[in-house]
Amino acid sequence: MTTLRLNASIPADIARAAALLRAGELVAMPTETVYGLAANALAPAAVAKIFAAKGRPQDNPLIVHVAEASQALPLVKAFPFTAQRLADAFWPGPLTFILQREGHVPKIVSAGLSTLALRVPAHPAARALLREANVPLAAPSANRSGSPSPTLASHVLNDLNGKIAAVLDAGPCAVGIESTVLDLTSEIPLLLRPGGISAEQLEKVLGQPVAISPAIAHAIENDAPTPSPGMKYKHYAPRAELTLVQGGLQAFIAYAEQEQPDGLLVFDADVSTVNCQLSTVNCLGYGDSPEEQARRLFARLREIDELGWRTALVRCPAKEGLGLGVYNRLLRASAFREVSV
Repeated sequence: MTTLRLNASIPADIARAAALLRAGELVAMPTETVYGLAANALAPAAVAKIFAAKGRPQDNPLIVHVAEASQALPLVKAFPFTAQRLADAFWPGPLTFILQREGHVPKIVSAGLSTLALRVPAHPAARALLREANVPLAAPSANRSGSPSPTLASHVLNDLNGKIAAVLDAGPCAVGIESTVLDLTSEIPLLLRPGGISAEQLEKVLGQPVAISPAIAHAIENDAPTPSPGMKYKHYAPRAELTLVQGGLQAFIAYAEQEQPDGLLVFDADVSTVNCQLSTVNCLGYGDSPEEQARRLFARLREIDELGWRTALVRCPAKEGLGLGVYNRLLRASAFREVSV
């Protein structure tokens, strides 16, 4: 099967993608975060195709996307006040809620858990597709399981060509890392995965602190339940062995001279200082712009493999705001190899 490349700006292509989804096929759709691999969330056989196409472990739950907040209500047992307040502020947008799943939603979507991950994407093509398909769509990132997430349709085809029916091409994703995941099943909201909406933004709207899961910065046991996508030990990773390096630029350079990696992933302002004879250098973005780092991140991780690097050192980003999401992705891409210099 050859994967169709459809144009998100053509209504007939949106309609064709929607028809494929209603027929139980897989379609990669653009969102503001990354491209997602969509299937009808209410059709267990279609959802099972997601796991098969990606090689995704069966214990890794999926996020269900709906076009409007009102369409989330029938899928969960309750939509608490905190969820409504945050939905009013951030939906459509890169924020996913964990809520108690209604019984008619297939268990496979939630990896057997009693909860469900839900969001309303902001990308106009994603919302047009959801409206045209007229079903909620389960959609993890449209890549091979564990590899860097796709922010271009070409990334999707590199990983999944021939394994899915179509990809709906809308160009590059604006945010570049996945949605923030917030567990609202307890009295205190719990941040399970940092992403396009920061903890600081959530706390400002709620007027209360948000708890931070230890799994954001530390590995969890392989057999531990994973209530959110992106919590596995190694994820978002190129084939190369990455090491995340905390410390100043001169200390980073000295460490690189000692370790002699194949490549360095640094901030734009570092390039003129880094000795380019030491290693191949690639730019993650400006050090003071986590938004740009997020947009560039997964493409840069894919380029590491294209360049044939076997080892790479990565300068550690800031851990506040959107930077926490960038740090979290790099930490998992490096399988928690992190050093301070």
